[in-house]
Amino acid sequence: MPNQSHQLSRVFQALTDPTRRAVLERLGSGPAPVSELARPFKMALPSFSQHLHVLESCGLVRSHKTGRVRTYRLVPQPLKRAEQWMARQRAIWERRLDQLDSYLNHLKEQTQ
Repeated sequence: MPNQSHQLSRVFQALTDPTRRAVLERLGSGPAPVSELARPFKMALPSFSQHLHVLESCGLVRSHKTGRVRTYRLVPQPLKRAEQWMARQRAIWERRLDQLDSYLNHLKEQTQ
């Protein structure tokens, strides 16, 4: 479980950056070469490549090189695991808040 927890932490850390989120959104439409992915961003290619490295190291994207062109594609499984984790947390907190609401309503009825 610690390995899965570490992997999930790395995914969330990667998602904190707006550039990386934008890259993931673009890759949701299909694979793209680095040059196309970098075009919308005003940064040097080495800086942009660091973002791609972070995404690849946590498993959110994969790349392959054909000739001189490196192409990236989205790997949805880590995002699905993050979504499942958030859904479990949401369910826990909704249950707790429902219990609190019931308790507060009970107290309110007792004071009336």
